[in-house]
Amino acid sequence: MEAVPRRTGSPVALLLAAHPVPAVAVSGLATALAVAVGRGPAGCLLVALAVLSGQLCVGWSNDLIDVRRDIRAGRRDKPLAVGALAPSSAAAAACGAAAACVPLSLASGAAAGFAHLVAVGAALSYNAVLKRTRWSWAPYALAFALLPAFVTRGLPDHPWPPAWLLAAGALLGVGAHLTNVLPDIDADLACGIHGFPQRLGRTRSRGLAALTLLAASAALALGPPGPPGPAGWTGLAAAAGLAAVAALPRPRHPDSRLPFLLTIALSALDLALLLLRGTALR
Repeated sequence: MEAVPRRTGSPVALLLAAHPVPAVAVSGLATALAVAVGRGPAGCLLVALAVLSGQLCVGWSNDLIDVRRDIRAGRRDKPLAVGALAPSSAAAAACGAAAACVPLSLASGAAAGFAHLVAVGAALSYNAVLKRTRWSWAPYALAFALLPAFVTRGLPDHPWPPAWLLAAGALLGVGAHLTNVLPDIDADLACGIHGFPQRLGRTRSRGLAALTLLAASAALALGPPGPPGPAGWTGLAAAAGLAAVAALPRPRHPDSRLPFLLTIALSALDLALLLLRGTALR
């Protein structure tokens, strides 16, 4: 893990505390989905800004809540833990992002806005409480399932996405939770955090991550009407390979973030396959 700049309050430190990689990835995937379902330019922009503001709020609040644990664990990649960012700055940024997220979400309509705000609330509940319990997987499942709902509920007739897409989102969320926690399991247990992956242990968490990620891809390939076709089967095979690699043990680098980065790549692959098939998403 790379150390962050030590200059207190620097823009770089504030950006790093926001968990920029997942924030940009989730916002980009949501925006691509909005384009696919026919949201206009303004609608796609609203989706991008709403999801990004929600992700920023979740990222900054996560590091604020975990700052003492990160200090004890010696996390040099955490700006708050190394003193590169003042807690008051992170708190102000999180509150500002939350304040922006509400109107940006509701700008897509009450139904869509409610779906997205519930998803953000689920993520915040994970940060505050549920990450320490056996139910730590539930906020991820709910938030990822509601992301396509936010996109489609903003259309004129406010449709829900098909059940297979909701299921795929939930499964992808559980897989993302497992791969995200894998590098920190030992440090979490030392700090008294006993979430779902910590209770399973590293080996079983890797196996379950591979299964849930593959199941999400299978739902996207096999759930829509009609046969998957060559592109669908090829994509499913590629997804299986990515899921397997993400779950491989890494005894020399147990704190590697590669499994989570591969999960993001798998999400992008799943979405690309969905768009290539031209499947109706509503």
